[in-house]
Amino acid sequence: MKTVLIMVLLAGVMGSAAAADKAMTPQQQRMTSCNQQATSQTLKGDVRKTYMSNCLKNSQSAPADKSLTPQQQKMKDCNAEAGKKTLSGDTRKTFMSNCLKKQS
Repeated sequence: MKTVLIMVLLAGVMGSAAAADKAMTPQQQRMTSCNQQATSQTLKGDVRKTYMSNCLKNSQSAPADKSLTPQQQKMKDCNAEAGKKTLSGDTRKTFMSNCLKKQS
């Protein structure tokens, strides 16, 4: 009986340690959120680096709209519009391409 009790307690402690390892710190959560946002906006290269830097510095996990370049703002607007239309796959790619080509 004691052995079973010790095994149950040991399993509980081991489970708690595993759960603690999986919990993300606020910085890790912010990094994940910023990375997902940059990916959803299909940002690449220096634009992505700048976006990530601004996003990680900002406590709301997103840069202020006033810090976006015109191209980034256009990307954000087109992405939001595509989201409202629930576009996906090739339809979304075509929409985004056409939207980004339009003159502001």
